[in-house]
Amino acid sequence: MTLASARSAVAPTRTDAWSERTAHGASGRKYYDSRLGVDVARILPGEYQVTGENMGLVTTLGSCVSACIRDVVLGIGGMNHFMLPESELNTGNIYSARYGSYAMEVLVNELLKQGANRRNLEAKVFGGANVLRSIISADVGTRNAEFVHQYLGNEQIPVVAEDLGDTCPRKIIFFPKTGRVLVMRLATALNRAEMDAERVYQDSLRAKPVAGDIELFD
Repeated sequence: MTLASARSAVAPTRTDAWSERTAHGASGRKYYDSRLGVDVARILPGEYQVTGENMGLVTTLGSCVSACIRDVVLGIGGMNHFMLPESELNTGNIYSARYGSYAMEVLVNELLKQGANRRNLEAKVFGGANVLRSIISADVGTRNAEFVHQYLGNEQIPVVAEDLGDTCPRKIIFFPKTGRVLVMRLATALNRAEMDAERVYQDSLRAKPVAGDIELFD
């Protein structure tokens, strides 16, 4: 099982920062859920996790998106939780696309490193609600949802299920072993802690440049 954080990923030594966080944080947010009958690990904004264990990965999404990707043969899967940085420059959002691609590539790379076969990958995608607003755009969630679809299409990873857009937050639980996903649409806004976490993450992306490149394994 691997847990890593993208919050450190906006620093200049981004690749190292991600791998350093791999060994930290999992035990503090992994717990046994008696209703589900399995261990569950919580994924926070800017993080990803890959596992082959019989467990659940849970997150709460506002404007962020999560891609749940798994090898349907081996039952290895992972989840990320990210949003695109904002760009005030009229440059085709190169910075945003680069960060978004990185957030997806580290998840796919970790799956491949743990033995997944690219030909067996499928994705389920969630989130992208227009919950967070900014001085640049009121459609933060829409941009995130469009990006994750475009990325997966370019990488020829089929999207077999999705729940994207709208204005309501979601809680999702992904079971990588089986591919099952539980989705709860929340009638009320994110609680203060969850909303603050998304805002802090959003601000950190806007404040620092992205550095470093990643190549996908064949």
